[in-house]
Amino acid sequence: MPRVVVDVMLKPEILDPQGQAVANALPRLGVEDVASVRIGRRIEIDFTGEPDLDRAREIADKLLANPVIEDFTVRLVEAAEPAEARS
Repeated sequence: MPRVVVDVMLKPEILDPQGQAVANALPRLGVEDVASVRIGRRIEIDFTGEPDLDRAREIADKLLANPVIEDFTVRLVEAAEPAEARS
C-alpha cells in the first residue's frame, strides 16, 4: 500500500548548526570532499484508505513544519520502499 512521505528541511537561508557539526566532524573520519551538510526530518503517514496528498500537505503545513524557517515536500512512495544500501 502506498504511503505519504513528508520531508522537512530548514530553508536554505537558515543556519543549520546540526548539519554544520556533522560537516565539521567529517574530516576527522577522513572525509574531505563534502562541502556542506543539511539535516532534516522524514515523516511517513499511512492513511486508512487511499493516500490523500492534499490532506498530507495540510498536516505538514499546520503541524509538521514551521513555515517561517522550514520547507517541506510531500510525495507518495510504496510502503516497502527499500532503505539505501549501507556498508
